[in-house]
Amino acid sequence: MTVAGTAFLRSLDARSRRGLLRECRSLAESSDGDLAAEFLAEQPTHAGRDAGLVRLWAQRASEFGAHLDVEASSGPPLRVFERTNGLGQLLLARFSSRPVPTVELYTDTLALADELSAELGWLEWFPLGAVRQAAMAHEQAHCHLHQQRAKRELKRAVDASAGRIGRLRFLAHVVGADELAAHAHAQRVAQLGRSPLLLSAALGLAADLIRSN
Repeated sequence: MTVAGTAFLRSLDARSRRGLLRECRSLAESSDGDLAAEFLAEQPTHAGRDAGLVRLWAQRASEFGAHLDVEASSGPPLRVFERTNGLGQLLLARFSSRPVPTVELYTDTLALADELSAELGWLEWFPLGAVRQAAMAHEQAHCHLHQQRAKRELKRAVDASAGRIGRLRFLAHVVGADELAAHAHAQRVAQLGRSPLLLSAALGLAADLIRSN
């Protein structure tokens, strides 16, 4: 579906549309590092944690994802299906491991992503068609990170301590680290100018506004 074939933003009144674009442009003032740290800090399990430590975890998870070699994964090929009605769940794509590894791409949300990027002047960061490629790469990264070996590698990369017994140090699972790794992988594969986190946040604002109208 092309931008010319969508009408999500055109369904809004002029005042709502201007307000949405203003809020989205305000989001873009945050760096990708800030967005990653904010994403991790918003996870309920990280409430009250030191902000500097959470930011460090976010940086490490993103760096891990940016160098992730998904092609090295072994296993059955992913099945890919296209769906609609992604806006209600704010989904661009979704990975499920059972009964077979499958990726669902949500064409309505992908269309809104392209339309919003065009309206905001963000096509240099998120070219038409690149968001679909990024969504697919994101879910491929999740498929890869679903494997035990990859989970251990991510845990070592983030290097969050769960405690010690004598000289033994135990690493903790950091909730949200896999999502940041997948975003960073998708940004590299699709050659996006900014993190998909920025576009995801903008899509959240747009979807909320569209659903309320």
